[in-house]
Amino acid sequence: MYQSPLPMLGWAVTLAVLGFAWWRGGAAERYGATLKVATSLVALLVHHLFNQDTISVALLVADGLLAVGFLILAIRYSSLWIGAAMLLQSGQFSLHAYYLVSELQRDRFYAVSNNLVTLAILLCILAGTVLALRARSRAQA
Repeated sequence: MYQSPLPMLGWAVTLAVLGFAWWRGGAAERYGATLKVATSLVALLVHHLFNQDTISVALLVADGLLAVGFLILAIRYSSLWIGAAMLLQSGQFSLHAYYLVSELQRDRFYAVSNNLVTLAILLCILAGTVLALRARSRAQA
């Protein structure tokens, strides 16, 4: 399935952040982590089910839906981490749109930037979970 251990590490980090958000986070963190994992699963399915011509369009749609999901969460919960994740996701959407419109082949720059943005979004969710945990601890004390 994978040629390198890095994708497996990426999935482990993604699932660990999801688990931590569901275990210790608030509603916003749970919804955000669930959205991110759902779109990651969609991207995995897209890469395995579609041909090269339709992968770019399907990933663009998935990234757009994730950005809109983060926008809805940002409006509902007005949290800084969600705003940062939304901005990062809109950048990833722009990256996909640029490569699609320019008809460029996905290269190393595309892969590295895509993975770094994904990691930054996971860090935003992790930071939001830690902040929610600290706020709940302070409220109990």
